[in-house]
Amino acid sequence: MATIRLGDTAPDFTAETSQGTLNFYDYLGDGWGILFSHPADFTPVCTTELGTAAKFKDEFDKRNVKMIALSVDGAASHNEWIKDINETQNTQVNFPIIADEDRKVSDLYDMIHPNADDTLTVRSVFIIAPDKTVKLILTYPASTGRNFYELLRVIDSLQLTAYHKVATPANWEHGEKVVVSPSIPTDEAKEMFAGGVEEIKPYLRLTPDPTA
Repeated sequence: MATIRLGDTAPDFTAETSQGTLNFYDYLGDGWGILFSHPADFTPVCTTELGTAAKFKDEFDKRNVKMIALSVDGAASHNEWIKDINETQNTQVNFPIIADEDRKVSDLYDMIHPNADDTLTVRSVFIIAPDKTVKLILTYPASTGRNFYELLRVIDSLQLTAYHKVATPANWEHGEKVVVSPSIPTDEAKEMFAGGVEEIKPYLRLTPDPTA
């Protein structure tokens, strides 16, 4: 059983999906990706999650993030379930759902936790950078639906901090002040950040969001 940690290279795979056979790396291309698993088709919480994900597609597109979901059921089942999702959630599922009947992808990404359930996947989330490294891992129990606003917030933070020498504080939202990287001396930071540097403590310095 694989164990994936932050910074690891996301395993590549080719799988059947609701949109035909796809290679994961080819699907992601040179953008960001979000892979999220669901315990099973025709389950209530998953139905709301996939409907919500579909409604968020424009927001993920703005961030150059491609979504792909997974369930241990087959492609024919997925396509029937998608009809229910579209009907009940008033949307159109607009991303592929992996048909992982043989558990190959689930095992690659350690999505089956036997002490929770020995056959169904937990609600895993993996955010993957353009270089195919894993930048975030979240694991929810089957009974708790995910917060897609939080996933967008995390992607905003990951993309900001990938290209600027900053970190984001608790409850940060796009446009709010960010933390200057501790590795940058204050004098250098004041030259680097045009918006100025607010020194609260020598190790806690804030600057306006450089992308806002």
